[in-house]
Amino acid sequence: MSETPDAALHRLVEGAQPDPFALLGLHDDGQGGSLLRVLLPQAERIVVLDPEDADFALELPERPGFAGLFEGPVPAALAARRTYRLRAEAGHGSWVFDDPYRFGPVLGELDEHLISEGAHRRLWQVLGAHPMTHEGSEGVHFAVWAPNAQRVSVVGNFNAWDGRRNPMRGRGHTGVWEIFIPGLGEGEIYKYEIIGKDGQLLPQKADPFGFGAEHPPATGSVVRRLDQHTWGDQGWMDKRAARNHIDKPISIYEVHLGSWKKVPEDGDRALSYAEHARDLVAYAEDMGFTHIELMPISEFPFDGSWGYQPVGMYAPTVRFGDLEAFRALVEACHASELGLIIDWVPGHFPEDAHGLAQFDGTPLYEHADRREGFHPDWNTLIYNYGRREVSNYLIANALYWLQEHHVDGLRVDAVASMLYRDYSRQPGEWVPNVFGGRENLEAIDFLRRMNEVVYAEAPGIMTVAEESTAFGGVSAPTDTGGLGFGYKWNMGWMNDTLSYISKDPIYRKYHHHKMTFGLHYAFSENFILPLSHDEVVHGKGSLLERMPGGGEEKFANLRAYFGFMWGHPGKKLLFMGSEFAQGGEWNHNHSLDWHLLAHAWHQGVQSLVRDLNQVYRDVPALHQLDCKPQGFEWVEEGAHEESVFAWLRYDVARQRPVLVVSNFTPVERRDRRIGVPCQGYWAERINTDSHHYGGGGRGNMGGVHAQAVAASGRPYSLTLTLPPLSTLIFEFQGG
Repeated sequence: MSETPDAALHRLVEGAQPDPFALLGLHDDGQGGSLLRVLLPQAERIVVLDPEDADFALELPERPGFAGLFEGPVPAALAARRTYRLRAEAGHGSWVFDDPYRFGPVLGELDEHLISEGAHRRLWQVLGAHPMTHEGSEGVHFAVWAPNAQRVSVVGNFNAWDGRRNPMRGRGHTGVWEIFIPGLGEGEIYKYEIIGKDGQLLPQKADPFGFGAEHPPATGSVVRRLDQHTWGDQGWMDKRAARNHIDKPISIYEVHLGSWKKVPEDGDRALSYAEHARDLVAYAEDMGFTHIELMPISEFPFDGSWGYQPVGMYAPTVRFGDLEAFRALVEACHASELGLIIDWVPGHFPEDAHGLAQFDGTPLYEHADRREGFHPDWNTLIYNYGRREVSNYLIANALYWLQEHHVDGLRVDAVASMLYRDYSRQPGEWVPNVFGGRENLEAIDFLRRMNEVVYAEAPGIMTVAEESTAFGGVSAPTDTGGLGFGYKWNMGWMNDTLSYISKDPIYRKYHHHKMTFGLHYAFSENFILPLSHDEVVHGKGSLLERMPGGGEEKFANLRAYFGFMWGHPGKKLLFMGSEFAQGGEWNHNHSLDWHLLAHAWHQGVQSLVRDLNQVYRDVPALHQLDCKPQGFEWVEEGAHEESVFAWLRYDVARQRPVLVVSNFTPVERRDRRIGVPCQGYWAERINTDSHHYGGGGRGNMGGVHAQAVAASGRPYSLTLTLPPLSTLIFEFQGG
């Protein structure tokens, strides 16, 4: 049975009317005239004004039995123009405003079609809160996807957080609700009030497409314009594709913005985006890194998650400034020839009441079955990648950061957890795929499509997978069955080499294979060698703490390890603080121990990393074939007893080879003969035992001439002094 007019109005007044535009605003009164209906529960009087006639003032009576609902006829001429304004009066105050219910929809048919298909690649441009001019008036357009809601309202200070006042227009099969509210602008705080299909009022929700947010623990979204920044980095954008290519040097400085550096004289606060744009960028540039990677900066409620449990996927965290300040940081990186990568978290989200969980009263973004939709490791929810609107939400988010903010790359967090349905689950705790297997086919398809879209629509960027399993083809093209990432973190290399270097040198000969095994698969993917934040937390200690021996030996081991890493095939990533041998384990609540740079050994490690980056960038053999087997040859792979490793690196032209030799014992080895392919002078570009780095100053006087004495299966050789606990890097200079 159809609803009576009074019943429909009662639902409107109670805040449960799913079609408010059918009742509010101007309507035919059934007698050839026009009826204006306004719902404003706080008002005592409503007066209609005509902007073209200052003397016109028509009071709308309150409908008996419907508190806060005012209605009455209006002149035909005013109704035809639809330009009326309203004056509300309550107590001793009054205010004038435009009626949101006199405006038509903003979303067009094409937007509706693309949203329904899950194919709107600029989804952020139509959903969320956008300041705009609509039908001649300035205001904000709000749009949100909540297909199972009975009613959705936008609430904020502008309507006393009363969900009855601004219920939104449903857009039918799209599941989208929208409203244009005139008179609002940038900086407005808002949320969505949703009544689920069962009639239950849900906790107020932040906007999934909010471009700004209140400072935690407050949870409101904030209206931010996206069209205010004039970019001046076109020069960088034109060449970044070359900078991100596998044949270029890529050395990444991983940073947690909240703890890189504090301001003790100002309550020990973290630096702002603007201060990072000045200090962090200058430091990374001075240290010779090619890229900065930021741990997640999408808005997140809990500091202890380090950003890996985001709620505001479209909002740069307000902890360090607003959206424009973040863009200025990006631009500062580009002005200093630094790429900016951000950690991106499409694998899971927290269950915070104001977030995506049960967004419209149903498992909308997550799976209904918690065996598919809950992460036991992190107590978070897993996106339902098989739902096209959810996949669209995430792929659009990737494009948003790359296009709206000129970010140069996305490092995708926890890819392994996305690929497998049984990740961290026991038998019976997970649901097999349609073929009975453990692979998450929907997530695999999502990752492939994400990579295809971002590489096609944001030329020159890179995507990086944090993936710890043997899943094949992570960095292979999608048309060959790969996932399509540009690079993959080499977690196996990291685990093996850290295990080796942490052992007392007397036992290293029994674990020699840990340093060589990685070369069996080093070219199966486009690898980045990561010494990330994960290696200096949760009781692991800092890298320096993990080195064996006393103080001097710890530093020598760390320097030798860094030399090994920079000489090894693969791009480089180092977490902040490790570059100067941070003493203690990383704590996100505290600044790095910058005071340690007053000590020579710490200064020495910092100088070494700076020089390693410079040599890595300057010497083609150390980077051109990082991801190709043609660029690597073992010279000595099996010197177990000596714990010595030696290998060659080649550039594309094979004209300036590099020899890398590591000695991981505290024994100096003099007159050690190492075979080389070329006769001539080999310059010692790096010696980690140099006095300049805090070492003992033992070495080869800057270089060695190769002799026509065969060794290591090669016709020529160098007679070297291998300092204890050291890595040497030689570049062939010619005859």
